[in-house]
Amino acid sequence: MQKTDTREQLFAYIKEKYKASPEYLWRRYPGYAVFRHADNQKWFALVMDVPGSKLGLETEEMVDILNVKISDPFLADMLVQQEGFFRGYHIRKGNWISISLHGEAAFEEICRWLEESYMATASANTKQARRPAKEWIIPANPKYYDVEAAFSRKTEINWKQGRGIKTGDTVFLYVAAPVSAILYKCRVTEADIPIRYEDKNVHMTSQMKIKLLKRYKPDQFTFDVLGEIYGIHAVRGPRGIPDSLSEALK
Repeated sequence: MQKTDTREQLFAYIKEKYKASPEYLWRRYPGYAVFRHADNQKWFALVMDVPGSKLGLETEEMVDILNVKISDPFLADMLVQQEGFFRGYHIRKGNWISISLHGEAAFEEICRWLEESYMATASANTKQARRPAKEWIIPANPKYYDVEAAFSRKTEINWKQGRGIKTGDTVFLYVAAPVSAILYKCRVTEADIPIRYEDKNVHMTSQMKIKLLKRYKPDQFTFDVLGEIYGIHAVRGPRGIPDSLSEALK
């Protein structure tokens, strides 16, 4: 089997994207390289060189393979039907698969399954940090804070941070009674700002900065509209929104 420089290319890619360096843990197998998460120390990739016969191939030549973890067992079953994909060599539990690094799979496809493995083995904090931007509805109680006056003075204000919200997310402010409607679309420009604040109505340990992007008329997305059309019957804390409402709010 013809050798390629995919191993070196892959190592450089992992170093740049995931800030991980190869660890050579076995003196007996100097070609085995482990890559792991910095926080939870779990492996997300293992590069090995093994005889082709160990993979079911009709060759004794050494084959470079990448072992990655697939979160969906059905997807793993489908992948191993493709040329260059095998059941995980020496890591058969937990939906690990082996991918040949000798040209059967395009480098972009290899990187796709590497990312899958990285996320499948990541800590909750890493998954949160790397997830795509999300949209939320968050409540605003005019009895405790005059958000309209705040946005009349400036377009970026501090706000109590809800669990799971991060920089880059979009938040729609639902202003409670007597307004009872979504009035503002904002972007989270900074999150996880430490603060210690408590009164009889509010307790905060972290806050975020939100920037005003758009205003809505008070009769557009009222409590009744949210319930009857979009199935949202309460906004007591940060919550995701259905796709239909997301499209309407755009």
